Amino acid sequence: MAIRTATFPAESQALWDAIHDPALARAAAGEVETEEIESVPPKLLVTKVVGEKAFGGTWTFEIGPAERGSTLTITERGEAYNPIFRFVSRFVMGHHRTIDAYLSRLRRRFAA
Repeated sequence: MAIRTATFPAESQALWDAIHDPALARAAAGEVETEEIESVPPKLLVTKVVGEKAFGGTWTFEIGPAERGSTLTITERGEAYNPIFRFVSRFVMGHHRTIDAYLSRLRRRFAA
């Protein structure tokens, strides 16, 4: 499991709209297909990886209030089915790599 929290200078609805942009997800994670399994706008979104043979799992996006905008907490509950991919994920890439890339792109969006 990997968890990251970041604060953004945006209202919760603007953050909600941004996390629904498929281009943002593709830029951070590639062409991984996901589906929404839970959605409570503009506070909670849970997505699940579908169609992958090497890995799977869920991402939970939780949006909350902050003094100057909103916080976003992303929790990845990943599963690596292939032992080689499991090793690479843990020791080469790191469990937080995709979340960090996603948050970095999201920060750039709100910095503009």
